[in-house]
Amino acid sequence: MKLIIQIPCFNEEETLAGTVADLPRQIDGIDTIEYLIIDDGSSDRTQEVARACGVHHIVAHKHNKGLARAFASGLDACLRLGADIIVNTDGDNQYRGEDITRLVAPILEGKADLVVGDRQTHKVAHFSPFKKMLQKLGSSVVRRLSGTDIPDAVSGFRAFSRAAAMRITIVSSFSYTIETLIQAGMKSMTVKAVPVEVNDKTRESRLFKSMRSFIQAQLTTMIRMYAMFKPLRTFFFIGTIFTLIGLVPIIRFIYFYFTDGGAGHIQSLVLGGAFLIMGVLTLLIALLADLIGRNRQLTEEVLERVKRLEHDGR
Repeated sequence: MKLIIQIPCFNEEETLAGTVADLPRQIDGIDTIEYLIIDDGSSDRTQEVARACGVHHIVAHKHNKGLARAFASGLDACLRLGADIIVNTDGDNQYRGEDITRLVAPILEGKADLVVGDRQTHKVAHFSPFKKMLQKLGSSVVRRLSGTDIPDAVSGFRAFSRAAAMRITIVSSFSYTIETLIQAGMKSMTVKAVPVEVNDKTRESRLFKSMRSFIQAQLTTMIRMYAMFKPLRTFFFIGTIFTLIGLVPIIRFIYFYFTDGGAGHIQSLVLGGAFLIMGVLTLLIALLADLIGRNRQLTEEVLERVKRLEHDGR
């Protein structure tokens, strides 16, 4: 059983040594543990520090591609290197290495495909009350969209079985956390959460410039991923709303047409007709999107088979 711990990095020369030093060297049930760094276009000495720390593998991007792309590059490299379990952690030493044992346990026991570390954010001292509230609200929305029961949806501390990593396809460029959960839920993977501890904050997050941009990016990811996997339901809902809005002014026109002898209120008819047309077009888009979604599923199945041929030879 081979475990590879991957660490996406962008200018982490100050914190990477502490992160690597904290990683486990031995875990019961694991024969080999290796470390992999994804250098996402760093301009500092991240790679030199990684080599000095004894990191086994380094994947280097020539320029910064974003956290999601770095994560995807790491997954692909870990699969190519023969990992049976892949653990993802952060380069800023946010997560405690000792909790990796707890993180991989459900996979070793055959009880999970994906395990997410629950930071128990209500206990994290450096999280503001507003951030805790947003995290709780956002995680509840992701639970409903994905059909999973994960209390900390944006935790990057997670473990994947080899089979789960094969089935994950990253399409976002911002972050992989919510996307992988929704994919896992829609693909009927077994997803579990385990409580983990966090270290003191070493720096501010580089993932987003402001809380507003973070919320916008995460909402966009939620909508895009849900619409990708449930296109018929998504566009049917939107089309129904347009249709109902259009019926209101049309009913108003019909009412006044018969009560006022057909005089005036042509504006209601025009407005209602416009919304009805939008509703019908959206419903047609729903059918087309559903067909495209079915084709995407076939494409993902082919991609999974290609990965198995490439990495497993079967």
